[in-house]
Amino acid sequence: MKIETLEFAGLRSALHGMRNPLDSWDKSDNRYTTYVNRYGIETVLDWKIGDADSGLSTKLQKAGPEHCKHMRQIMVWADITAPRYWWMEFDTYRLGVEKNSCSTMHKLMARPLTVGDFERDCFENLDLWQIISHINNVMDQYRAEADPDMKKTLWRGIIQELPQSYLQKRTVMMSYAALRNIYRQREGHKLREWQIFREWVESLPESWMITE
Repeated sequence: MKIETLEFAGLRSALHGMRNPLDSWDKSDNRYTTYVNRYGIETVLDWKIGDADSGLSTKLQKAGPEHCKHMRQIMVWADITAPRYWWMEFDTYRLGVEKNSCSTMHKLMARPLTVGDFERDCFENLDLWQIISHINNVMDQYRAEADPDMKKTLWRGIIQELPQSYLQKRTVMMSYAALRNIYRQREGHKLREWQIFREWVESLPESWMITE
């Protein structure tokens, strides 16, 4: 399993909006420096959340999800390459999560399958090697087959026999509110992929908002 952080956004605006209910913007103690390019686009170069804002964020989180709406406005994008059995569990999470997947239908037949296409620790089982060899043979039959109906039958067989350890890459957008739920619910899970995911969450900017 591999997770690559692509982008992080929304923290400054979310914390600003967090103070809207009581019009308490003057109490914000965030510190940051910005750069404005020639097109007037502002980029935050350095950021530090002050004690007052971190305290308010924590207070709102303790009050419940209906109060900490600012967590829904902090977003992170990541490329996640994970086995199909893990994606089946991750697909449980839909609120605050959007996914764009690499296409199995369009790319599976692009080349023969190799060891690198599967979660490595699954190859202690010799049967998986045999399955990969068999699927590659069926792929060759599919490419050589001219009859459309037979091609559909071969394709269906390939999909049905594809091991759950097959790795699929998805670009995922997640809010900090969604990550907070996932992080807590998957603590101690027996799938090691969830522990890898939780360690990645801990590496995110201001991850205390999720983990504490």
